[in-house]
Amino acid sequence: MEIHQLRYALAVVDEGTFTAAAAACFVAQPSLSHAVHTLERELGVDLFQRVGRRPRLTSAGEAFVPAAREVLRALHTVRAEVDAVAGIVAGHLDLVTLPTLAVDPVTPLVGAFRTAHPDVIVRLAHPESVAALVEAVRSGESEVGITELPVDAARLRAVPLGRQELVAILPPGTDAPQRISVSALGRHSLVTLPAGTSTRNMLDVAFESAGTHPTIAVETDQREAVMPLVLAGAGAAVVPAPMAELARLQGAVVAHLRPALWRELGLVHRDATLSPAARAFIAIARPR
Repeated sequence: MEIHQLRYALAVVDEGTFTAAAAACFVAQPSLSHAVHTLERELGVDLFQRVGRRPRLTSAGEAFVPAAREVLRALHTVRAEVDAVAGIVAGHLDLVTLPTLAVDPVTPLVGAFRTAHPDVIVRLAHPESVAALVEAVRSGESEVGITELPVDAARLRAVPLGRQELVAILPPGTDAPQRISVSALGRHSLVTLPAGTSTRNMLDVAFESAGTHPTIAVETDQREAVMPLVLAGAGAAVVPAPMAELARLQGAVVAHLRPALWRELGLVHRDATLSPAARAFIAIARPR
């Protein structure tokens, strides 16, 4: 089994077709297909069902993907460890985070890490759910994740990073107290993220506990649109406190919730040997 065979097979998974995978790997499509076929013969199973234009993973293929990603991640770690002996922290760091944590705490952490290690490229991904984030770390697709806690800890280690308050923002000129009950907030039309996202889940639980059924005015999966929609008068929203402060500076009315709504944040990584870049990032992120 050759390393390039693993890379080519995973490229088919990630890119969706053999043709797209070949382009992403900068090889001819027949060469990539031959390498994947050879890998399947060596394994004694078909990894893909070649039906139509988009190959689908077989059950064996589903089992192959996380194992192959772990092998490639381990090889990356070996190379990085050799560089670390020479005092070099370079290469790349695959970091995954919930989109609502991109402003805080991820932005200052990445900034501090890049200042300390300017030769490391940070590759940042934003899955839509905690479950998808955990799976990306567990499978080796990403090495470090920043998320809400608690998480399913099987094969993972978690480093608490503190907690973050979620607060309400309302359109400019709204007559609202500095602290607003969840029930009172529910009487405003709301701008929200789709059901199933982490912030929306917390909000739904809070309204359910308060016995309130809010009116959803706008539901969008474009997180960057939430604050402009509130500023434009489309409705109120609940956002992380750092984002609320940005909204306040642009004229939004900010109100803390009663009872307060907090979420615990943490860093997660596999219970395995990490690359020097990942260890350096964790050292910077760990609360002192």
